[in-house]
Amino acid sequence: MNKPVLAVTMGDPAGVGPEITVKALADPLLRERVCPLVVGVAQVLTDASALLGNPLRVETVASPEEALRAPADVLSVLEPPTLAPGEYPRAQIDARCGEAAFRSIELAIQIALAGQVAAVVTNPLHKTALQLAGHHYAGHTEIFRDLTGAGSSAMMLVAQGLRVVHVTTHCSLHEAAARCRTKRILQVTRLAHEALLSLGIPSPRLGMAALNPHAGEAGLFGNEEREQILPAVEAARKEGLDVSDPLPADTIFCLALGGRFDAVIAQYHDQGHIPVKLLGFHYDDRTGQWTSVSGINVTLGLPILRVSVDHGTAFDQAWRGQANPESLHDALDFALQMTTARGR
Repeated sequence: MNKPVLAVTMGDPAGVGPEITVKALADPLLRERVCPLVVGVAQVLTDASALLGNPLRVETVASPEEALRAPADVLSVLEPPTLAPGEYPRAQIDARCGEAAFRSIELAIQIALAGQVAAVVTNPLHKTALQLAGHHYAGHTEIFRDLTGAGSSAMMLVAQGLRVVHVTTHCSLHEAAARCRTKRILQVTRLAHEALLSLGIPSPRLGMAALNPHAGEAGLFGNEEREQILPAVEAARKEGLDVSDPLPADTIFCLALGGRFDAVIAQYHDQGHIPVKLLGFHYDDRTGQWTSVSGINVTLGLPILRVSVDHGTAFDQAWRGQANPESLHDALDFALQMTTARGR
């Protein structure tokens, strides 16, 4: 029986994506369970492999099926046909890198929609480089939603047993408050419930984070809880979903870690990202190194499975042979877990 093929996008070639890809995919235990297919520029992966002294040989393939036939010591790379040959700068923002990252994502989505790969695992892109290349997206989530034609989507972060699904993500705090409306909150609540079911949780318990301090303090600190969030909660309960009242964000994540909830609905980007990264990211100032960079990002509501690392391009660490592949390992493991669950 063939192993599932996971498409791994290169990410921004100037960042840590190529390096952590080569590191993670050299793991023989991983390669026993999955067939990795890197979507990106072969020369960039070859350079990363040489930098690390990696034993894998980088070879281009014409299709995902060809990757299944590759020897164990080969790293198969599927190149976007729309990219012209050229050099890519390192550890800096550049439109050429933004273009390469976007075209790699575009091709990965195409082969996933065609059923040629079981899932897409993405490495970090740089939003400014993406914009310079003429692709005006706020991030991966928006690209995947657009190119797959998904009606609605949401970001779920996972780290150390904590799952957080976001109502809003890449926008100003002022705009996030404006976007926290009953319809959107209900959509995200449904997506979170469905995701937990797919993970084998039979009766998901969802914690709803408030937008304002103290959950608005009965309107003293804001009315969004009463006017927008609570109506979404009540609508979800009528559909049979187990959702809490809006609870203060300074305690709800502690409750989730303690076992009260299977996931938390966060209203805006930093509200959800800070607790997840506090759990998964550990920095040692004495060595100047990140000793842990764990956690993953899953896009919910898509017709395909997409899992990502939960960190950025890290230009300060890129192309030095020091980048930590832990988050990519987590993403690959989670993609395999979800693929297996979907198969069941």
